[in-house]
Amino acid sequence: MTCIVTAGPSYEPLDSVRRLINHSTGKLGSELADFLSTIGYRTILLRGTHATYRDVSGTAHIQAFSTSSDLLEQLEKLAGPDISAIFHAAAVADFTFGQIWNKTNNGTPKQSSTKKFDTKNGALLAELLPTPKILSKLRSLFPSAFITGWKFEVDGTRNDVIQKARLQLDENHTNACIANGPAYGDGFGLITKDNISHLQTRTSLFQSLTGLIS
Repeated sequence: MTCIVTAGPSYEPLDSVRRLINHSTGKLGSELADFLSTIGYRTILLRGTHATYRDVSGTAHIQAFSTSSDLLEQLEKLAGPDISAIFHAAAVADFTFGQIWNKTNNGTPKQSSTKKFDTKNGALLAELLPTPKILSKLRSLFPSAFITGWKFEVDGTRNDVIQKARLQLDENHTNACIANGPAYGDGFGLITKDNISHLQTRTSLFQSLTGLIS
């Protein structure tokens, strides 16, 4: 059985040196890949180049990704019936840069395009465009795989997060969703169409996930 795990942040370039990035160490996804490879699954770990967690001691095959488009392209190359499970834990950037303007002295924006924006030119106005939702594309790429998404929420209550997780299942035709973050509280919620489990530790979460795919 071959599993894919995505982990860590993607980034979106403002210019050749500056980037918009999500806060993510990549630790949870990397540890999941380690766990899967240790118990005998062939595991491919797609890990963001800016993930700070690097302690992967198992036999997972690691491929680095940069932008959200790059991650999607790598998943498209892996698409096919040989993939049995996908755990999409990466913190994919929700926005990428569109048009950029310099704010002129008279306050009129002037469209700008350069390899490196100079602060001497004053303030910048940046258009942020939504990036494509990778999770929504996984079912068509991997029609027979067990697909797990993540729902990390900061605002609201635990019940709010669970409802969003259920909506994620319906909208993306996935099999499971992991709920966590400040809004959820301690531990993790493993939500499927038929069940909700609260798991206190990462090990118990990993064991429960492998129980679903075995």
